[in-house]
Amino acid sequence: MSGSPASDGHYGEDLFEPEHPQESERIDAAALIYDPFTTDRLRTLVPGPGGRCLEVGAGTGTVVRWLLEEAAAAEVVALDRDTGGLGATVDPRLRVITADLRDEALDLGTFDVIHARFVLMHLPERRQLVSRLARWLNPGGRLLLGDAVEVPNPLDTSSAYRRTMDAMWQALRSTIGTDTSAITAYPHFLREEGLQNVAGELVCPPLVAGGPLARFWSETWNRMRPALEETGRVDATVIDEAVAYLASPGLAELGPGMMTAWGQRP
Repeated sequence: MSGSPASDGHYGEDLFEPEHPQESERIDAAALIYDPFTTDRLRTLVPGPGGRCLEVGAGTGTVVRWLLEEAAAAEVVALDRDTGGLGATVDPRLRVITADLRDEALDLGTFDVIHARFVLMHLPERRQLVSRLARWLNPGGRLLLGDAVEVPNPLDTSSAYRRTMDAMWQALRSTIGTDTSAITAYPHFLREEGLQNVAGELVCPPLVAGGPLARFWSETWNRMRPALEETGRVDATVIDEAVAYLASPGLAELGPGMMTAWGQRP
């Protein structure tokens, strides 16, 4: 991660605009990979049918639908700055809120389960927002946070793949303030908030040539081309080589993983 200063940009405005024709497909490619890990962990944390759940950064609604259909929640609040990706998801137990988590006037009540995945990493106020989410828990409620953790190969600093991935993290930080440097501290943050039964895990799904995760990174890099080149780390030729590598049978990388941490309000 570069130490360059974060800007005042926003996810969904300065990068990854929701109205882009491929944005839902890009998000769904990642969901296809990460949802099984998320729902397996939620399955162990959801106290049973009838709870009130908050899904922060609802995206295209894959976890929202799981909470409604599999976890049998009494109510699911789907929060996002843009909720258009939820499409035709209709259920009397679903409450859709189009708002920014950082809005101090936001009052959603309290919850038995709160989940946020790949959200806080893009918000410079992430530590304060952990506090806010923890305050929204009912007694006995669980908070589950998931964000990206880079696991680079220390022997590779110059391949097209490595240079493009490094350029991406630098561009994300300078454009919208993304920062993954404190993700592994999430369990400590939850303990500082007074939560109990705190734990964390790191998963690195296989990065398979042409698979959904490879397609996610390929689409992400293609969408970010101007920002990637502005870092000075890569040019169009390097990006082309990195994208081709993601579809190549020679692909052999451990891509970024997902750190998940959880805790329970006493």
